[in-house]
Parts: sequence; C-alpha cells; structure tokens
Amino acid sequence: MNIEIKEQNGTYLGILSGWLDTNEAVQFMEDIKVLEENIEKPIVLDCNDLEYICSLALRGLLKLKKESAAKGGRLVLKNVKGEVQNILTLTGFIKLFDFA
Repeated sequence: MNIEIKEQNGTYLGILSGWLDTNEAVQFMEDIKVLEENIEKPIVLDCNDLEYICSLALRGLLKLKKESAAKGGRLVLKNVKGEVQNILTLTGFIKLFDFA
C-alpha cells in the first residue's frame, strides 16, 4: 500500500494505491495524520489504483469523514472501482461517503 499526500489550492489530495489490508492499515492510520491535522480543509482521496481495502482502513476513513464534517471540511472519494467499490457496497459504506 502506498499513499501520497499533497496540497493543491487549499485541497488535500491523497493518492492511494495497492493493497490496503490489515497489515498495512496501521501504517495507513499514521500516514493520514497529516489529513487529520488539516481536517477543516477539503480532502479528496483518489482510489484509482487502490486494489483492496480492509475493514480497519474503512474504519479509519469513516473516522476521518466524521472529523472532517464536524470541523466544516469535506472528504470525497474519487475513482472508486473494482473490488474496493464492491467492498464499500457490501459493507454499506457506499452510502456514507461522497464520491467524485
């Protein structure tokens, strides 16, 4: 799993790629701390190259979304497809996030 985070015009863009399983989820939670520190700004997570996401990582995304909403920010998932889209659908998380 790899995440690249950059700021573009006041929006934070996180580019996720690879396999985000339970072993990688702990590191993922550390990696997104920079987003938590800027939670009031718009956050876009590009999942185009994300192949899989585990429940622990989904929990982290949900926490990020809730914190963002509480501070007036917004979390958007972009380019969700394949297995990741299936997982979001099966878990019901598809209804909880905004998509671009």
